[in-house]
Amino acid sequence: MIGFVTTEKSTINAELCNLTHISEFYLLGLSDDSELQPTLFGIFLSMYLITVSGNLLIILAVTSDPHLHTPMYFFLSNLSLADICFISTTVPKMLSHSRAISYGGCLTQMSLFLFFGCMADMLLTVMAYDRFVAICLPLHYSVLLNPRCCWILVLVSAFFSVLNSQSHNILILQFTCFKSVEIPNYFCDASQIFKLSCSGSLTNNLFIYLITVVLGLFPHSGILYSYYKITSSILRIPTESGRHKDFSTCGAHLSVVCFFYGTFLGAYCDSTVFHGSEKLVVASVMYTVVSPMLNPFIYSLRNRDISRTLRRLGSRILGTQDLGRTLN
Repeated sequence: MIGFVTTEKSTINAELCNLTHISEFYLLGLSDDSELQPTLFGIFLSMYLITVSGNLLIILAVTSDPHLHTPMYFFLSNLSLADICFISTTVPKMLSHSRAISYGGCLTQMSLFLFFGCMADMLLTVMAYDRFVAICLPLHYSVLLNPRCCWILVLVSAFFSVLNSQSHNILILQFTCFKSVEIPNYFCDASQIFKLSCSGSLTNNLFIYLITVVLGLFPHSGILYSYYKITSSILRIPTESGRHKDFSTCGAHLSVVCFFYGTFLGAYCDSTVFHGSEKLVVASVMYTVVSPMLNPFIYSLRNRDISRTLRRLGSRILGTQDLGRTLN
């Protein structure tokens, strides 16, 4: 059964008498309604399988087609891998029977969640830079985004992701006591753990907003600047077909950026204001589950190269199956 039912709560409540030695936390989940459990289990299991298979198809398409061995699709395949890992940090635990999670397990889940979430954030910024160079500086594209530079950009993204993850981890390890062990979400949300701490909430909120500014506002500003220059460059193209061709290469990325940043920043900022609100949980579902699931659909539907490669792969698979039946 999915981890929404109120089991093991007595064990958790027994530990509330001594909150200076926490051994586990209790995830409140999405709903206490037992009648919804089968439906929720089916919905989230289906969304998880769709996300993993869809992003794996993107990776397979990029690696199998030599025409897609370009910086843009290299970054896209890394984004798909980050999305698979991102959703895998939360949904499997959500699908489990127990709501309880050990202290170490909670910090591990939180660290991985922050790492892969930040990695997706950084990769979206890098992909905006890729489109900026391709459209505004096409003659320098092969120099500015050669294979070595692409790997450096991915490694820099990973470095900032580790920095983000471990800075949260180190701060939480300094907490000596907690007001409660109940986390009003379905995963170990760092901002909610901060609110459970007996330490000064002002310091914790300042830290949350600082991280939001550094890893949210700055990359977002880079994306906005890139698209400002891209738009200015496209508008100078004399023919409508030329403008449409250039902008079509950015449409999928722009859609993903708007959805990801809108839900992520909304949930992360609201967590400092709303405690256990349905608004926070819904926003969390949108950027932890729905966003990674929609990315493969957006790129396959709005990118001709990806959709063409996926159709070719499908034809090969079906052709192989038909050949196998004929031989049998």
